[in-house]
Amino acid sequence: MAALGELFRRLPDSDLTFVKEDVTPAALAGWPTARGWRWVEVAPDGTVNGMAALLPLTGWSDHVAELRLVVDPVTRGRGIGRGLAQHAVANGVRSGLLKLVVEVAARQQPVTEMFLGMGFTGEALLRDHFRDRSGELQDLLVLALLTEQMFEAMTAVGMVDLLEGQ
Repeated sequence: MAALGELFRRLPDSDLTFVKEDVTPAALAGWPTARGWRWVEVAPDGTVNGMAALLPLTGWSDHVAELRLVVDPVTRGRGIGRGLAQHAVANGVRSGLLKLVVEVAARQQPVTEMFLGMGFTGEALLRDHFRDRSGELQDLLVLALLTEQMFEAMTAVGMVDLLEGQ
């Protein structure tokens, strides 16, 4: 978990705005027993380049999970985020989840385009929904993937192989 902690320490303040969990070393030690699933992309030297988490909701929304994605700024643009997100989606579908949601800052156009390219669609634009670390109000996009309706789109982007292969 130390390498994962290092990933969070390398994130700029603008990214830390979206980290909802406590990522102190003590809290990270408990992650293996926390609800949901987490995957990391590790370089040959042991550095964690990215992490995806799929956190199922409870109660009436137990068919839904929130996808969270963090990629080291140094390694962005290399497909790490897409690979982690695809892996999370495949596992969510395999687990019977019917809907996956992801929250993205409206100004993060490359991230939004990646999720739209994977078959997610816009579900909500929440204006002035959060303050970034400098206190400036920012818009939040909520994107969703309805898994039963999007299976064909998943096939088109190569995600069906993940579903069948694991």
